[in-house]
Amino acid sequence: MALTLTGFMLPAAFAGEAEAMQGAADSKDYSHYVDVSVLSVWASPEAPRNMDAPALQNPVQPRQWTESMSAADKRGLLGNLDTQALYGMEVEVLQEEGNWAKIAVEEQQTPKLAAGYPGWVPKEQITESPRFELLQHAETAQVTDPTAFLYDDRSLETKSLEISFNTRLPVVFEGENKLLVATPSDGNKWIDSGDVTVYEDESTIPEPEASDLQATAEQFMNLPYLWAGTSGFGFDCSGFTHTIYKAHGINIPRDSKDQARSGTAVERSNLQKGDLVFFAYNGGTGNIHHVGMYIGDGRMIHSPNSDSTVEKVTIAASEYAGSFHNARRYLD
Repeated sequence: MALTLTGFMLPAAFAGEAEAMQGAADSKDYSHYVDVSVLSVWASPEAPRNMDAPALQNPVQPRQWTESMSAADKRGLLGNLDTQALYGMEVEVLQEEGNWAKIAVEEQQTPKLAAGYPGWVPKEQITESPRFELLQHAETAQVTDPTAFLYDDRSLETKSLEISFNTRLPVVFEGENKLLVATPSDGNKWIDSGDVTVYEDESTIPEPEASDLQATAEQFMNLPYLWAGTSGFGFDCSGFTHTIYKAHGINIPRDSKDQARSGTAVERSNLQKGDLVFFAYNGGTGNIHHVGMYIGDGRMIHSPNSDSTVEKVTIAASEYAGSFHNARRYLD
């Protein structure tokens, strides 16, 4: 027997979902998931400023937040905001303190912690979700536009939530030109099929060519920079490269200094499209401070700083000309 939902017949495989979900709910040890479109992960519960209120709610208001900040305000996030995570990502709760929880973002590699990138978030922005965990075996809809909307209705008229590029949600049902996807705590929502690509799981994402990485990166031309950003609402330099590769099924470290130690070393004279190029203080001999993606002809695409947007530059004619440190290749 199949279940009927908003005029569609759901696969019979979901008919037993309620019973299985109840079984998962009876467990005392199930996973936590990001329950806002973009989760900002802070250095401490004291790190956020008054102006950061739109990023501390549920739901968050990422556009309102970023558009309200000046370049100086954005620079004020340095040392206070550590990274971001996307709707539906799994996190591990490490510690609780009042209304805050210290978490590890499991999909972001870092030597700081084996469990994932650590930091503090308001508890109301994460959720324990036995049903969402149950559906992790389902096909996944991955957002391919810079942002996309979830809808309450199958006619795609009533907007529910704007979510970011690379958000991945379980597919409950595939209709004509639309999908029904599960959310961590708000039931099922509809999304336009044109805004996503459906994969059986991350391992089935096709291995990209360098041109695929470049085309994905170019979607974000002129997007304002955001320190610690990893979403279609704003990237920092390493959040940009991490997310572009992640969208194509390649999980590289979160931070530039760690990206510069992974992959395969490449000589500057042998750069190919898709390679990551790194820049450091003291004429390239000091600590790494920036990363971009090489796109050929001596050029890179990158998210530079709080005064700028995602752009393409000729490296030799840019402010980075004298600070090249090294390059790494992550494509076979």
